[in-house]
Amino acid sequence: MANSRITQIEFAPRVPFEGKRVAAYARVSSGKDAMLQSLASQVSYYSDRIQKHCGWEYVGVYADEAKTGTKDSRESFQRLLADCRAGKIDMVITKSISRFARNTVTLLSTVRELKTLGIDVFFEEQNIHSISADGELMLTILASYAQEESLSVSENQKWRVRKNFEEGKPWDCTMLGYRVKDGVFQIVPEEAKTVCLVFSLFLEGYGKQAIANRLNEMGIPTRMNKSWCQATISKMLRNEKYAGDLLLQKTFRTDHLSKQTQINRGELPQYFVQEAHEPIIDRATFEAVQEELSRRAAAVTVKTGSETAFTGKIHCSICGKNYRRKTTPTGFVWICATFNTKGKKHCASKQIPEETLKAECAAILGTDGFDAAAFSERIAFITAQSNNQLEFHFKDGTAATTQWQDRSRRESWTDDKRQKAREKATRRNG
Repeated sequence: MANSRITQIEFAPRVPFEGKRVAAYARVSSGKDAMLQSLASQVSYYSDRIQKHCGWEYVGVYADEAKTGTKDSRESFQRLLADCRAGKIDMVITKSISRFARNTVTLLSTVRELKTLGIDVFFEEQNIHSISADGELMLTILASYAQEESLSVSENQKWRVRKNFEEGKPWDCTMLGYRVKDGVFQIVPEEAKTVCLVFSLFLEGYGKQAIANRLNEMGIPTRMNKSWCQATISKMLRNEKYAGDLLLQKTFRTDHLSKQTQINRGELPQYFVQEAHEPIIDRATFEAVQEELSRRAAAVTVKTGSETAFTGKIHCSICGKNYRRKTTPTGFVWICATFNTKGKKHCASKQIPEETLKAECAAILGTDGFDAAAFSERIAFITAQSNNQLEFHFKDGTAATTQWQDRSRRESWTDDKRQKAREKATRRNG
């Protein structure tokens, strides 16, 4: 048998990867299809480039769509910075300074922070590495140009918007019931039915929150497919466009950097165009709603007055929310916030007449009538139970319970209600 020789082969010890962990940042400032395709191309390009580069470890591509480079609220941008601070990234690649940030302050503060962390930012278009000796100087100069370009674009856009306003043309439309086509409002029939229902319910006596609750229960979405709320109903009822008119430049952008929207209170001219398009609500109905809005606002203004000693001190035992003060035809009541906004289905609590509440407080405190000073000094909070019980919690740690009585039907009737009942009886007998 032939002699066999076994040769031992020594393998070199495995060396840990010491390359750069590289990420990319991409952004487009519009949500249009062409822009989104461009963003997808950027993501694909950077993913491929980083993964094929020898010595680079792919971390990911952080991409923001329809976000302006002058704002710091970009979600993916903030996530990129968070990962840099967490030590997950050694280098960031981006297309250009304007894609990274058009605000010189934002750009320099970000680049400087990353530089202190030892992280390089490479701007492809300008061929600049932020961590290089002359990088910051070049970035300062080029970022200033980018910021001026942003200002120029913003001013050109404002000029186009104002030119349209002067000609009585709307800039956009996000309201229920209409779409803008070639600068003209066109009615969307199905949505117009909802608009008519809102105006009709309000004139029937429904409150704004009650109308919102009803639309939510009917499963009717807003224009933006969200739930209805009191503020949305309020804006609809006051919107002159539903009567066929146009009031243009109600809001404006404060500047091209923050891009904050502000209500126009006379800072800029407004443009009013009467009978600009086909109305959804006839003029008589719209004016009747405006009068009713004014009437209800005046009633609340006269009756509500200032905050009272009860504010923030009455807690609902069912849902845990605070009670709030509300004006009703029979006077002030205190009502659970959940019940007031969402209805009995969500919280079966009861509203408490303010006079009843004051009387119960006086009885518990042993005072002649309600004493706001004594109440504030001695009572920590009140828990409103479902069975008309009020649990008073004193600041000394003790507690006491009292039970209030519902008002009789006669007491709850106002002159208005009596008049309507008489009219109804007359019609029935006639």
